[in-house]
Amino acid sequence: MGKPKNNPVRQKIAHITLVVDDYDDAIIFYTKKLGFQLVEDTPLSSTKRWVLVKPPGEEGAGLLLAKAANIKQRECIGNQTGGRVFLFLYTDDFERDYTNLIDNNIKIVRQPSIEEYGKVAVFEDLYGNQWDLLEPKKK
Repeated sequence: MGKPKNNPVRQKIAHITLVVDDYDDAIIFYTKKLGFQLVEDTPLSSTKRWVLVKPPGEEGAGLLLAKAANIKQRECIGNQTGGRVFLFLYTDDFERDYTNLIDNNIKIVRQPSIEEYGKVAVFEDLYGNQWDLLEPKKK
């Protein structure tokens, strides 16, 4: 079955689940230390909440903070990608955001470097997930 010619496909990734140990600790880290916006925090049950955070100005995907519900999920906290960089935080001002990481005592895994694609450093979130902070080269 082919796609209709007059109806272009429009898709986007809306949310990326990030398994966390505690909703409130994760909210504090992402909003107070990284400066993300708390988009939603809705109780779904006595133990489950729908918690969504996004970087400021971000129109795309947000992080859905999901509290680990069992042993298997708890084992994945901080290592959702087997030790690889998990998420890529693009910035329009590397120095501002890198200074913010330092000021908030966020662990830097790899110091800033200039690569062919831009300026980058690797940091860890409160659980140990690795992130790239990246200011792409201007074209």
